[in-house]
Amino acid sequence: MIIRKLFKFENAHIVRDCSSSRCRFSLHGHSYKIEVLIESNYLDNGQMIYDFGLTKFHIKELIDSFDHAITLWSGDDKEYKDDMKKHSLRWVELPVSPSAEQFSRVIFLIVEKVLQLSSMNNGEKNVKLNSVIVHETDTGYAQGFYDDAHSLLMGEIKLKDIVFSQQVIDEWSDSKLWEKLLQNKKLAPNII
Repeated sequence: MIIRKLFKFENAHIVRDCSSSRCRFSLHGHSYKIEVLIESNYLDNGQMIYDFGLTKFHIKELIDSFDHAITLWSGDDKEYKDDMKKHSLRWVELPVSPSAEQFSRVIFLIVEKVLQLSSMNNGEKNVKLNSVIVHETDTGYAQGFYDDAHSLLMGEIKLKDIVFSQQVIDEWSDSKLWEKLLQNKKLAPNII
C-alpha cells in the first residue's frame, strides 16, 4: 500500500545548460509541490502504514528548508554563488543542478535517510519511500524512485555535499538535525 503526503514551498534557481535560455540565464522562481509517497505491506498498531502526523517533523522541516530560499548548484560560477549567498539569508547549495529531476532525487535521499533513522514506536514495519514527485509548475513534474536517486549516471548525490545556510539551520527545531543524519544517528521519536 502507498500513502502520499503533499508539501509546498517557494524557491528560486537557475538551471544551467538547459534548453530554455530563460531558465539557464535568468534567476526565476517556482511554487513547488512535493509529493512524498511512502509504502509498506504492513499496518501499524493504528492500522496505518505511517501516521501522516509523523511527517510534520523532520521530513517537513527539511523540505521546508527550500522555502523562500535560493537553490544553488555547487558547480555554478563562484562569483554568482557568492553574490547569492551575500544577498540571501536562506539558501541551499546542491552538488547537482536544481532541476525538477534533481530536486526529486535530492529530496528522495533526504526523506529516505530520515525514514531509515526514525524510531518506529507504533508497530510500523518495512516502511520505505516509494518515490518523490516534484511539481515545478501546474503542468510539469518529475518523479524520482530509488534507482534514480542512487544513479551515478544522473550525477552522484552525497548528502554531505548538500549545504544549508545558517539561517535555514537556525530555523530547525534541532540545529544538529543535518549532522545527525550525516552521522547516521537515530532521530528522537516523533510524538504527536
